[in-house]
Amino acid sequence: MPIISRRAVLASAALLAAPAALAFPDRPVRIIVPFPPGQAADLFARLLADRLSAMWPHRVLVENRAGGAGAVGLEAGKQAPPDGHVLTMGTSGTLAINPNVIAHLPYDPIRDFVPISNVFLAPLVLVVHPEFPATSVHDLVARAKAEPGALHYASAGPGTAQHLTAELFATRVGIRMTHVPYRGSAPAMTDVIAGVVPVMLDSVAAALGHIRAGRVRPLAVTTATRSPLLADTPTIAETVALGFDAAGWSGIVAPKATPEAIVARISADIQAALAHPETRQRMIDMGGIPAAGPPEAFAAFIRDEIGKWGEVARAANVRLD
Repeated sequence: MPIISRRAVLASAALLAAPAALAFPDRPVRIIVPFPPGQAADLFARLLADRLSAMWPHRVLVENRAGGAGAVGLEAGKQAPPDGHVLTMGTSGTLAINPNVIAHLPYDPIRDFVPISNVFLAPLVLVVHPEFPATSVHDLVARAKAEPGALHYASAGPGTAQHLTAELFATRVGIRMTHVPYRGSAPAMTDVIAGVVPVMLDSVAAALGHIRAGRVRPLAVTTATRSPLLADTPTIAETVALGFDAAGWSGIVAPKATPEAIVARISADIQAALAHPETRQRMIDMGGIPAAGPPEAFAAFIRDEIGKWGEVARAANVRLD
């Protein structure tokens, strides 16, 4: 019996998968977003879905599957048929933070999914209720140091990028705040606007409308450079914590057994979608930074982020069990 090389096997598999990639999609595609409507992952998933719907012969629909710090949606995505017609909007929380803070996670971000492309980076902004006495990050830090634990902050949920970034901030500036988790950034922001909780870290994308309407007041952004949409708002790095740099992100993943040819096709189309001038500018105007790229680059990025947020979770003793 002749010996068949691994290269030949892979080449044959690629040829068999190619027709499927050319025919893809042959029916509507769903993107599972593991959080409620209104968060950055949801907003940009819908923007991407609209552009892909214009490129593909079938519609792309967004399905919100919230719960369990995003684990419910990720588990649903893991169990979907591996044919590219059900994709998942993985996030910094679900793919990089959850593995570090949840012991019995119903999915493994590396073993159960194949990365397709990152979609965006989401700078976060520290906002407060308009009547909150602190008018700068320096003021907020001083108040928190005067009464350790008395300052409450809202987040989109335990283990989210908002939560861990707030903990990273607290560690870097030497304060202790009390975490008030919500089921998504929209209900959390509602309570900040109402004055129930005075402080929140949220994505610029989700908070921008409230900032412009005067419902909340921005104190600082979390990225190393200022957001062009909040040019007058300083960074945490330039005020109280030199070198501070953090952002949320979301990208598209598929079930692990999805054929390479289909993964490559979807990745290339996502990159083309986010390079479209109208879609790219719309994402920037909404507070996001387009960040599409090939599967191998997204895979390396996810591994790096798992390591980064693992250090934060251990330092802040964040566990969700």
